[in-house]
Amino acid sequence: MSRDRRILILGEGFSHDPHYGKTMRGIIRYGPDPVVAILDSQRAGDEHEGIPIVETVDDALRFEPTVAVVGVATQGGRFPPAWRDLLKASIEAGLDVESGLHEFISDDPELTELARERGVELHDLRKPPAGLSVPTGANLEVDATIVLTVGSDCAIGKKTVAVELDLEARRRGLDSVFVPTGQTGIAIAGWGIAVDAVVSDFLAGAAEWLVVEGARRGGRLLFVEGQGSLVHPMYSGVTLGLVHGAAPHAFVLCHAAGSTEIEGCPGHAIPPLTDLVELHERISLPARKAKVACVAVNTAAFAGDEDARRAISEIAEETGLPADDPVRFGAQHLLDALLARL
Repeated sequence: MSRDRRILILGEGFSHDPHYGKTMRGIIRYGPDPVVAILDSQRAGDEHEGIPIVETVDDALRFEPTVAVVGVATQGGRFPPAWRDLLKASIEAGLDVESGLHEFISDDPELTELARERGVELHDLRKPPAGLSVPTGANLEVDATIVLTVGSDCAIGKKTVAVELDLEARRRGLDSVFVPTGQTGIAIAGWGIAVDAVVSDFLAGAAEWLVVEGARRGGRLLFVEGQGSLVHPMYSGVTLGLVHGAAPHAFVLCHAAGSTEIEGCPGHAIPPLTDLVELHERISLPARKAKVACVAVNTAAFAGDEDARRAISEIAEETGLPADDPVRFGAQHLLDALLARL
């Protein structure tokens, strides 16, 4: 977008939820543009990390936003019915609108006509680019070292770990690039492909394009945002396509400490972490076998640092791999482990 971006996050009904509101949290924590207000009528008058929460789009206008960003990730990627009026109100207020859901606002005749009348732009972060195809082999010729985050479940921090490692690498002066593969990552980085919206046959080709593009942007060390989980009964396909298309040199295994079952899927146990390490190494692309270099532990379930460190130590002992929580304790230890492995 041509004008300065001041973001109003649309978080209606989900701004309190770290799972369904993860897009909002990612943009606030890592995005380059200021978030001036959050819209959630259920929490109007409250704040989130010092950002005011308002009831309506009109209430947000005093903070002078220029773009409304859909900050929620609903199940199935569809807009709840009440959101249509919210989107229309944003457009009528003269705000550009960005959405990362599977339901494309730029394909909606009523919204696109209203946007044309108001002179604003609609952006679908999840809409894949034209011309994607199968891999060409360029993924094996990229002049960069590729690291992919993988996980024991969905929504446990694969994007966050990739971003934290990239930030730490750049602090050390390394030519590092974060490679976004989902809507929140794209909102943070300003480029990428939401691979879960790509035709399955072309998913690996999209992943190949992403690492080639990351190298073109100057990355000699690429941290690719992982998606799904190989052991997830719903979202395993996106993980395998990303693994084979990105052709990583190493994995970072992400796990939420204390979790024993796939969230939202009763009866689907998370395998032992040693099994997950072996599984990922076994299914890595035969032309470039990859090892799990370390374990990124999400310790959000523990209130105190002492309990968190104990959980990390237990996982390190269980797997025989370096482990740490890069959000809670910094990414230095994990990056050291990665660089030693690579």
